[in-house]
Amino acid sequence: MNVLEVEGLCKAYPGFHLQSVSFSVAPGSIMGFIGRNGAGKTTTLKSLLHLVHPDAGAIRFFGLDLEAHEGEIKQRIGYAGGAVDFYRRKPIRALAEVTRSFYPNWDEAAYRRYMDAFSLDEGKTPAQLSEGMRVKLSLALAMSHRAELLILDEPTSGLDPVSREELLDAFTFLRSRGVAILFSTHITSDLEKCADHISYISGGRLLASEGMQAFLARCAREGMGETLEEIMVHCEKESLYDKLAE
Repeated sequence: MNVLEVEGLCKAYPGFHLQSVSFSVAPGSIMGFIGRNGAGKTTTLKSLLHLVHPDAGAIRFFGLDLEAHEGEIKQRIGYAGGAVDFYRRKPIRALAEVTRSFYPNWDEAAYRRYMDAFSLDEGKTPAQLSEGMRVKLSLALAMSHRAELLILDEPTSGLDPVSREELLDAFTFLRSRGVAILFSTHITSDLEKCADHISYISGGRLLASEGMQAFLARCAREGMGETLEEIMVHCEKESLYDKLAE
């Protein structure tokens, strides 16, 4: 059974429409969610968390409908975003204590490992941390309650190259333990190192959702050996050219 199934997700805003987005995430897999700014990535991810209420479509986690089982589902998933802000003057120790109280499956040993791996000091406040360190804190809290699926919005944003490598190693380890990860990023080279699947959204429409190697083979221009970034650039340019030619 898939840990996540999205079918026909739609959301309309003035000037933007998320149009019938459908994809699924298997247990123990890493799916990269790519697309340029304003393509619909964050709207999709927020819809999965019920932070945005879709106009149409179905969302199921672990075979359970999100509308009917939201509380149960949120015990089994973790979320972190690169732009998440905290109570800036509260010690990290206090923030962890509050977060811990929401999750019966909180894994204190895992929390301590992530805090140590990310060099986070519980005595400090978020106001004393760099942007990258706040991202690490967000991830440490998200990954410490034995979540079966992590939903991450730009998780490597603001991290230095060494910290990004450490985080990708953590993702690979979690995958080996059966945890699924869905994350959006503009740093497509990170996905090339760890992702099994790619979902590509452009202008509110999902253009592809398939295995990484299948995506690269189908979308790269013949004989070019293109990276994910190069594929995105030429696909978006072609879309612009089509619009200009209309």
